Amino acid sequence: MGTTLRTCPLCEAVCGLRITLDDEGRVSAVHGDEHDPFSRGFLCPKGASLGRLDEDPDRLRGPLVRDRGRWRPVDWDRAFALVDDGLSGVIDRHGRQALALYLGNPTFHTMAGILYRGPLAAALGTRNVFSASTVDQMPKHVACGLMLGDPWAVGVPDLDRTDHLLILGANPAVSNGSLCAAPDFPGRLKALRGRGGRVVVVDPRRTRTSELADEHVFVRPGTDPLLLFGIVHTLLAEGLDRVTLPVDGLAELRELARGFAPATVAPVCGVPVEVIVRLARELAAAPTAAVYGRIGTCTVEFGTLAQWLIDVINVLTGNLDRPGGVMFSRCATAEVHRSPEPYVPGRWHSRVRGLPETLGELPAATLVDEIEQPGEGQVRALVTVAGNPVLSTPDGARLDRALPGLDFMVCVDPYLNETTRHAHVVLPPPRMLQMPHYDFLISTITVRNYARFSPPSLPLGPDQRSEAEIMSRLVMIASGHGADADPEGLTEQMLAGMLQAATATPGSPVAGVEPDAIRAGLTGDSGPERLLDAMLRIGPYGLSLERLREHPHGLDLGPLEPRLAELLTTPTGRVQLAPAPLVADVDRLRAALARPRPDLVLIGRRHLRSNNSWMHNVPRLTGGSNRCTLQIHPDDVRRLGLGDRARITSAVGELVVELEPTTTIMPGVVSLPHGWGHGATGQRVARADAGANANALTDGGVLDELSGNAVFNGVPVRLARPEESAAQLSKLEEEQASLRR
Repeated sequence: MGTTLRTCPLCEAVCGLRITLDDEGRVSAVHGDEHDPFSRGFLCPKGASLGRLDEDPDRLRGPLVRDRGRWRPVDWDRAFALVDDGLSGVIDRHGRQALALYLGNPTFHTMAGILYRGPLAAALGTRNVFSASTVDQMPKHVACGLMLGDPWAVGVPDLDRTDHLLILGANPAVSNGSLCAAPDFPGRLKALRGRGGRVVVVDPRRTRTSELADEHVFVRPGTDPLLLFGIVHTLLAEGLDRVTLPVDGLAELRELARGFAPATVAPVCGVPVEVIVRLARELAAAPTAAVYGRIGTCTVEFGTLAQWLIDVINVLTGNLDRPGGVMFSRCATAEVHRSPEPYVPGRWHSRVRGLPETLGELPAATLVDEIEQPGEGQVRALVTVAGNPVLSTPDGARLDRALPGLDFMVCVDPYLNETTRHAHVVLPPPRMLQMPHYDFLISTITVRNYARFSPPSLPLGPDQRSEAEIMSRLVMIASGHGADADPEGLTEQMLAGMLQAATATPGSPVAGVEPDAIRAGLTGDSGPERLLDAMLRIGPYGLSLERLREHPHGLDLGPLEPRLAELLTTPTGRVQLAPAPLVADVDRLRAALARPRPDLVLIGRRHLRSNNSWMHNVPRLTGGSNRCTLQIHPDDVRRLGLGDRARITSAVGELVVELEPTTTIMPGVVSLPHGWGHGATGQRVARADAGANANALTDGGVLDELSGNAVFNGVPVRLARPEESAAQLSKLEEEQASLRR
């Protein structure tokens, strides 16, 4: 069939691919697209295996219905009718607050996933909306919302121009970047150093990113805010700050930092006083600098404080919204997710634990509470889209036990996995190569402004439905229009609302234009494509879908430019350095200074050839370094008298794991990768090499209080020989309670 050009949809790096298809539509080769102006031919092992993932024989080809414990295929009309019956029945009996929605990470990487997730949540009419955002990234959004007024104003390091990069709790040489889209991150780090710049990595492990850096600094998991406060203290105490933005709260910040001098925080975070002071001085002295923190600084008890302090340092050193510092992308489409009103957290709270809402979501860790706890509003029906919360959220084993008690469950997913195996109906989307692709959300965090559209490479078969149709029909069903309603009606409704708002907004590129005139000129072979065309036309560059089709390798839209003034939506129009909720949480951090330190803590780990649980079913991506082992320092192996395997116990569960002794991890820390622990599912390769589910050890009762984000790093654990008694749980529960206090 020839060659097709596509954007890789497997992670946040948005690499361009050149894919060769044989006469039967099978992928025979995948190469990096050397003509892509952003990725320039870069290709990682995941992208190279796109064909094997897309053609996985274990992917579902049509709808499945669970009938008396057995799966049977049905046609699409029958499947949607059963969904209508199931959801309507729960609504009629218990009301809409008995419904829940879980949205997985891949919904950020498909057009239909991002376009229709909001309408689906609105149509269900429930406050019980959960997503992977409270598994890995919500602290960043909360910190940005409180500081800048816009939780979506997430800055990225200006990698290609900075002179100094400080990385905390991130391993972009393996992850390819997260909340920071940068194809060939390793190459960009090498280029940074090649032009005389400096890279410093702070992490409990010496990672692949550390190997590319000038310096690696060990830090105890979960103590990043203490280290960051020590840097803030030094900048202010030594008069090294050079604030160039309009700010509020500098005096209050100065007072807060007094209690976190390097000599105070060093014994707890494990970073020597002289190193903390030097890190601060180097950031201040660099011509330009950027501080970037990710998973390791988000999935901890004080994740929001860590993200706040990262950007506080960027402000204090004069590097926020500055070339070579931390900047904000300007994507090609209209940023319809942004609100002109200041961010307000906690507009409602969860029924069982009273946890606050953030960005329209409740913490994923409390989904199981809402299912288990009887009473008014108990969740009795669940819709999941591209998610596997049994493996990816805390207390996964508990959720696994709770899901069979639901009255109804429907999942949009290509696999029978640990979560979807409990569904009553599974609706599989088509292959990735059969879907159009444009990265709406990822384009808001690129380190260079860029746009690329990929039309479908292969047609749908007669027995397939597009992801857009599946999602649209779910929206129509949830809205009460029934299983037979025309899904195109939803797209037209979305277009009408979008164009009406854009043409009525002063300063919009289409202000004053008749919405019908714009609608008449839109092109596209599907609802998502027409929505994309509209968003491009009302976007800042005046592009169109036709223009992107004319540039199949992508369009370079230039380097990042200062734009904070147009993003700031705080009540005063100034950057808030000391927002009240963050200031209040500092008391909790200060109290943590006096806590007893656990003997051993658990952190996660990312693999180059893996991205969450759904990539473990391709032989090419398994084996080698992509193994579910517990990394541990050899000194801890000897100290604890361990062998090749160990029983690891936390306050909520235990596992038996294979040990991987390595000096790349600091003593007192062990590391287990995320997304393993595969069970009796339809994924044969993953099932054969199941690994251990780290979430059997994470406690859903311990969250970052400000964001509701799960805590996966810094989890207190004990290790013993597998044959020894596991009666350590009560001791750990006592220690965990002490840590919470």
